Amino acid sequence: MPKNSKVVKRELDDEVIESVKDLLSNEDSADDAFKKSELIVDVQEEKDTDVEEGSEVEDERPAWNSKLQYILAQVGFSVGLGNVWRFPYLCQKNGGGAYLLPYLILLLVIGIPLFFLELSVGQRIRRGSIGVWNYISPKLGGIGFASCVVCFFVALYYNVIIGWSLFYFSQSFQQPLPWDQCPLVKNASHTFVEPECEKSSATTYYWYREALNISSSISESGGLNWKMTVCLLAAWVVVCLAMIKGIQSSGKIMYFSSLFPYVVLICFLIRALLLNGSIDGIRHMFTPELEIMLEPKVWREAAAQVFFALGLGFGGVIAFSSYNKRDNNCHFDAVLVSFINFFTSILATLVVFAVLGFKANVINEKCIAENLEMVIKLVKMGNISQDIIPHHINFSAVTAEDYHLVYDIIQKVKEGEFPSLHLNSCQIEDELNKAVQGTGLAFIAFTEAMTHFPASPFWSVMFFLMLVNLGLGSMFGTIEGIITPIVDTFKVRKEILTVICCLLAFCIGLMFVQRSGNYFVTMFDDYSATLPLLIVVILENIAVSFVYGIDKFMEDLKDMLGFAPNRYYYYMWKYISPLMLLSLLIASIVNMGLSPPGYNAWIEDKATEEFLSYPTWGMVVCISLMVLAILPVPIVFFIRRCNLIDDSSGNLASVTYKRGRVLKEPINLEGDDASLIHGKISSEMSSPNFGKNIYRKQSGSPTLDTAPNGRYGIGYLMADMPDMPESDL
Repeated sequence: MPKNSKVVKRELDDEVIESVKDLLSNEDSADDAFKKSELIVDVQEEKDTDVEEGSEVEDERPAWNSKLQYILAQVGFSVGLGNVWRFPYLCQKNGGGAYLLPYLILLLVIGIPLFFLELSVGQRIRRGSIGVWNYISPKLGGIGFASCVVCFFVALYYNVIIGWSLFYFSQSFQQPLPWDQCPLVKNASHTFVEPECEKSSATTYYWYREALNISSSISESGGLNWKMTVCLLAAWVVVCLAMIKGIQSSGKIMYFSSLFPYVVLICFLIRALLLNGSIDGIRHMFTPELEIMLEPKVWREAAAQVFFALGLGFGGVIAFSSYNKRDNNCHFDAVLVSFINFFTSILATLVVFAVLGFKANVINEKCIAENLEMVIKLVKMGNISQDIIPHHINFSAVTAEDYHLVYDIIQKVKEGEFPSLHLNSCQIEDELNKAVQGTGLAFIAFTEAMTHFPASPFWSVMFFLMLVNLGLGSMFGTIEGIITPIVDTFKVRKEILTVICCLLAFCIGLMFVQRSGNYFVTMFDDYSATLPLLIVVILENIAVSFVYGIDKFMEDLKDMLGFAPNRYYYYMWKYISPLMLLSLLIASIVNMGLSPPGYNAWIEDKATEEFLSYPTWGMVVCISLMVLAILPVPIVFFIRRCNLIDDSSGNLASVTYKRGRVLKEPINLEGDDASLIHGKISSEMSSPNFGKNIYRKQSGSPTLDTAPNGRYGIGYLMADMPDMPESDL
């Protein structure tokens, strides 16, 4: 050893290794406030803590009680009303069983990769959507705000649908069901059937007149519908109480709200399969029309359904995953939840078509009975000869096959005058081809089918309770997509914010429970989410793949998961998914441009729906919804680009000294080359362990030495420390 080695060692020790007492005594003498403060620390093992900026206490971020609770929350959010009343309609409309192939392909190309991406960034950064995208690229921080705005718009009208379901649920405890038959109207002389109901049907009349009491156009407000106002209030109270404690309260409810719909769907499927005609419905649904599968429209609608079915872009996926442990296998979660969603859609489609098959069979039997009476009358009048009727057919017990045989014979014999006979072919396929979706399926077609069920009130209660639970599962994720980012960013109390958010949403939501409210629901559904969400997810993909860097992101995933994700995701995120999303965005814009903006209004006198165009103010509202939803993105970009807000982006970590506590503050990494692994945010940094030596350069040094374990030994830098090049990390 050289002679002066002891001197060198002593100097090195004096420079680098200091005790806590020395560290505090050597601080700048001008910092009187710092000298008078206390440094309270606990010797503890490293653990992941979430350091709240500006708060006095470092609390651990709330966490799921179990992996099952988390999976049920994600399933409840992704599996919603669209699985029951949108997917079956698209399946029927776009080639039956052939539609499943493009849907599955697009699920693998768009759905799972983007779902995995959102789960990953939420779990890794442990923030809501605002914090996540502000961390990855401050200039694109508006993505998180846009997600919150879209979530709020969707929550406004989505809870109205839950309110409708609550109304039907409350009316289902009657025998017979109130929508079973048309009401009778009495006047001074006689009793007659309500004309509006007679021209349509009992379930259609009940939906439009009794439930909604709908006006004839969006311009006719008609005042509040008090029945629906009470139901909307009840829906918001349920959501508020479930969400007021965050995942601690909503997580427990997930066990019921996520699992109960599966119980109901399976019970409905078993019951429907025991009814006549159910097999006809399922056969009709799965009969593939391969030629339709080649049409671009089918692929566009399948891509849109995949996109919205998984809840991409809402922020709910990111919010839920942010409460996970960092070593959770989110890749497994992404694949599992995506396929649960897919098979739930298939299960719901089986149930819907089995029930609609039964309904079509009932209607077909009535059709045959009515037309058979006309045939008998024509035979008695001599318009049709008895000789052309096959001898084995007994008019007192005619099957569907017998009627079709008689119909075909009469059509051939009376070819010239057949149209004047006004006979109907009564084909069950004609009834099944009447595609219905949305409220038309749930509140008209399905309710009509249930009136023919034995013990129909029981099945009605089960069905609408299932709709309520499906809606609530999605609402929890939607509200979490609003609450979590705001709480993480602005440090407000979650309970107070939840109450304010729900109260504000209820007040604005009163526009949906006017007599014209249904038309506003259609407007918001068409314009407030579709294009803005597509733009949000495209920007998310670009932010991770090109701004942050796909190679660094893959390294982050390897560090977090403990294994390298399949190279498949690299190519999906970098090339395929952005191109597919851009194509979908362009196709959606073109489709929106070609489709005249309007809505289906219920005309009371005609008892039918009629397409009406939006008035000028309605068009302004439609455009405003889209602009407001995406406006945060350019605003935040402009603010960051022009440095209108000092975000302290130069420091990798700044410090706030408060009496009795030293708080680390997360920083902005705009322009950094550090990956999520090296550029640790505060929530990831381990608690300082003062049982070991503390490594710190003298105050004049521009760089920070690291402890032997690769982390900051103390991690506390003075706020006025010069900007630090991140290559020194």
